[in-house]
Amino acid sequence: MLKGFKYRIYPTADQAVLINKHIGCSRFIYNWALEQRAKAWNSEKKTLNRFKINNLITSLKKNDEYSWLREVNSQTLQGASDDLDKAFNSFFQKKNKYPTFKSKHCSKQSFRVPQHAVVDQDNGLLHLPKFSEPIKIVISRRFNGHILNVTISRTPTGKYYASVLVDTGVPAKPCKKINVKTAIGLDLGIKDFVAASDGRKFSNPKALYKHERKLKKLQHKASRKVKGSNNRHKANLRTAKVYEKISNIRNDFQHKLSYQLTHENQVGTIAIEDLSVSNMLKNHKLARAISDCGWSSFVNKLTYKCEWYGINLITIGRFEPSSKLCSHCGAINHDLKLSDREWTCTSCNTHHDRDVNAAKNIKSFGLNPKQSKIRSERSKLTLGESRRSNATHLTQESPTLR
Repeated sequence: MLKGFKYRIYPTADQAVLINKHIGCSRFIYNWALEQRAKAWNSEKKTLNRFKINNLITSLKKNDEYSWLREVNSQTLQGASDDLDKAFNSFFQKKNKYPTFKSKHCSKQSFRVPQHAVVDQDNGLLHLPKFSEPIKIVISRRFNGHILNVTISRTPTGKYYASVLVDTGVPAKPCKKINVKTAIGLDLGIKDFVAASDGRKFSNPKALYKHERKLKKLQHKASRKVKGSNNRHKANLRTAKVYEKISNIRNDFQHKLSYQLTHENQVGTIAIEDLSVSNMLKNHKLARAISDCGWSSFVNKLTYKCEWYGINLITIGRFEPSSKLCSHCGAINHDLKLSDREWTCTSCNTHHDRDVNAAKNIKSFGLNPKQSKIRSERSKLTLGESRRSNATHLTQESPTLR
């Protein structure tokens, strides 16, 4: 089982300079390799894989114009070409868009050390290639296993971190048998971050909303500073610290919630809905609130923790009528609006909380996939019949429409 451990590191001034050189060289190789692949395809319709790119990197380092590439670890440069190759594979599989050039102003600044990285947990030291002295590292959690690679990152606030990927050698826990009594459904929302099928609700911390006024003031002050000045750099640093606090609040909440859901004795199966967040962000009225939730990152945390602790994770289709379907009798409320947080079924007179009812339906869809297909087909038929009945009613009232 693979696990990642992230630690804070405190490099000296010379070590920080060398770290920044590694970050810059990795970004340069990534952009240069992307340009070479684009030129080879546009001119000769040839594809340069990572092996050919690595050979070109070797010849590029021999050029005196790019002699500064020799100051960094060679395997780090090859790792940048490997990242580009993975990006193209994701593009060909239609998972991501076409790779773009990296910017030095982006918040994600990092490089990877694939081999020969040693972490001295007893003395709190990190040994990396090309670094003459070890880097001070704060071991907050000890690990046992073989180190696969280490990723050094720099935040916009000037902090440095080391993410250690470890092969623990411990197999993942076997998944429990799917049982209705030990299964819950989760409905992700905005006001309440998660609503469970057992009636529990977990409120949304709304980190961005609470710090929005402060961010507005800091960004306004930063925009009035002269570009490139020291005062503008200080103003941007204050803004970056607020953004970092927002990210820490969100990640802390998601880690605690995902840990709580995967460590409850009465929970052996979790059913969630497959949400298309990118399409939901096109709604400009809810885009900021949706991005403040961070649903995708929460689902990722919940996914790998379910794999670690042997919890069954079931994902249902995104087009299932989870909110409009009555969890008691199965009737569909076609008149339900987004603003209706509570509604009463006209067939069985059952009063529903919108989010809890959706969580119950998500649970039933996950446990009974065949039944969910039948219900979805019935909902399409009833929706088509209602449209046809409305059309015939209009034609009967107005002969000009015939």
